[in-house]
Amino acid sequence: MSSEIKASSQLHGFARRLVAEELLEEQAAIDAGVEAGKSGMTLLAWVIKNSGLDANTLTQAASAEYGVPVIDIRAVDISISLVSLIDESLIEKHSTLPLYLRGNSLFLAVSDPTDQDVIDAISFSSGFRVEPVLVAPNQLESAIEKALQSTEPVFDEFEDEGLEDMTFDLDSDQTTDDEGADPAVDETPVVRFVNKILVDAIKKGASDIHFEPYETSYRIRYRLDGVLSSVASPPIQMSRRLSSRLKVMAGLDIAEKRIPQDGRLKLNLSKKKSIDFRVSTCPILFGEKVVLRILDSAATQLGIDGLGFEQAQQDEFHSAVLKPYGMILVTGPTGSGKTVTLYTALNILNDEGRNISTVEDPVEIRVSGINQVQQNAKQGMTFASALRSFLRQDPDVIMVGEIRDLETAEIAIKAAQTGHLVFSTLHTNDAPQSITRLMNMGVPSYNITSAVNLVIAQRLMRRLHNCKKVDDMPKEALLQAGFAKDELSDLKIYKPHGCSDCNDGYRGRTGVFEVMPVTDTIGKIILEDGNAMRIAEQARSEGVIDLRRSALNKVAEGLTDLIETNRVTRE
Repeated sequence: MSSEIKASSQLHGFARRLVAEELLEEQAAIDAGVEAGKSGMTLLAWVIKNSGLDANTLTQAASAEYGVPVIDIRAVDISISLVSLIDESLIEKHSTLPLYLRGNSLFLAVSDPTDQDVIDAISFSSGFRVEPVLVAPNQLESAIEKALQSTEPVFDEFEDEGLEDMTFDLDSDQTTDDEGADPAVDETPVVRFVNKILVDAIKKGASDIHFEPYETSYRIRYRLDGVLSSVASPPIQMSRRLSSRLKVMAGLDIAEKRIPQDGRLKLNLSKKKSIDFRVSTCPILFGEKVVLRILDSAATQLGIDGLGFEQAQQDEFHSAVLKPYGMILVTGPTGSGKTVTLYTALNILNDEGRNISTVEDPVEIRVSGINQVQQNAKQGMTFASALRSFLRQDPDVIMVGEIRDLETAEIAIKAAQTGHLVFSTLHTNDAPQSITRLMNMGVPSYNITSAVNLVIAQRLMRRLHNCKKVDDMPKEALLQAGFAKDELSDLKIYKPHGCSDCNDGYRGRTGVFEVMPVTDTIGKIILEDGNAMRIAEQARSEGVIDLRRSALNKVAEGLTDLIETNRVTRE
């Protein structure tokens, strides 16, 4: 009998459709409507569950009755990032799944288009206008299970050994809501996941960890050998829980999400091994970005031989460090290794016979035997005020985290002129520009020449791993890169290859340096208010090699390649 057959006037809507399509007898349809009402279910849901009819056939009938499109969800590539828009509990409770997004419309897989509660709940949760799409219940159930499982492995894959003995220490001036509680004790999946991300970062030698929420995705990246790379993409709905977890660990205010916060935590891997993290949060468009800087004090124990100086540069540096007074300036961008270079020098001097004091913002590496002060401008503890205090406390060696203004520069130079060894940093591109930066700040030329002993500019370059391959580069390209003709005959350069033990062909980093002593001749140029170009020309004539030449020397030694050289230095 065709769909033209009249159904009883007692039947309406979907019940009438079921009889017209000869899927149910009239009385069975009436009874189904009564039972569905008693159970609080829609007729479609009750019939699918209790009638024994084919679910796909019933779905097609519902599509015709309600004018809702029907699809075979097995042919749809479900976007995990889109699934992450909806809380997992809502997906499971309402048996629904987001399929795709078009403008402000979210197309939602449902097995019953008459269930308005589902549409309202998902619309409220996601903020999008919901368009229902019919899917057979058995197909939808399977798709939901598969989609939710796809959001979980990111946690499971990090659950391995190495976390048993791990604990955390907060700074003494930091508190959390659970006073005295160990943040590593909680065994929830988010806690285990965050702990493992930190441990993995340490094992891989990362310097920073970035937790980044976006509109429909969440990304975690490590900075490995100076370059960021993605390591995990947890579900976007975990964004708040991840940032809250990190803030609890760092003793920050988890309720404050509108302003940046800074904190610190210590991870105790064992009784003998601990790592400090500097934590910074920043509100962004779709949540809070959290960046952790890994502060491994072991990095400062490399010794002067491990920094990457060439022999002549190392001799100049060591000689300046052992002088009883004067100033040593280290310049370079953030992340160029200035702190490690400075602390290497301080470790050379750190003995019972010297009083060493530092003021930093922040104190990144804690060293026993050195009096370290955290800069706090809000409380009046500026670089300048700390320096004044140091000078009243019988100092031998002083380190200023950064010379940012004329007041700090003048006090530091005065200290260097009155029998103290002073270390500090500036943010300039090369060594000669550091001199002109001080002049531009207003420091008199005669004070610069009498105080500054040595200026170092530095960068960090990735080292080629042992899997490197010979690079057959044309001679013209080598000459253009900066090599001299007489170097080409014996020159063998390499390029990255890549293996399971490295990061895209690289492993570890080495420093490249420009080490410029302030000689009498350079001092005369400074007294004449000479510019950076004149100072650089004189330095070259005295045998000072610039950053580019230092990097090319590392290429010739097979330590790095021209790709890295061009990335960190100018031609």
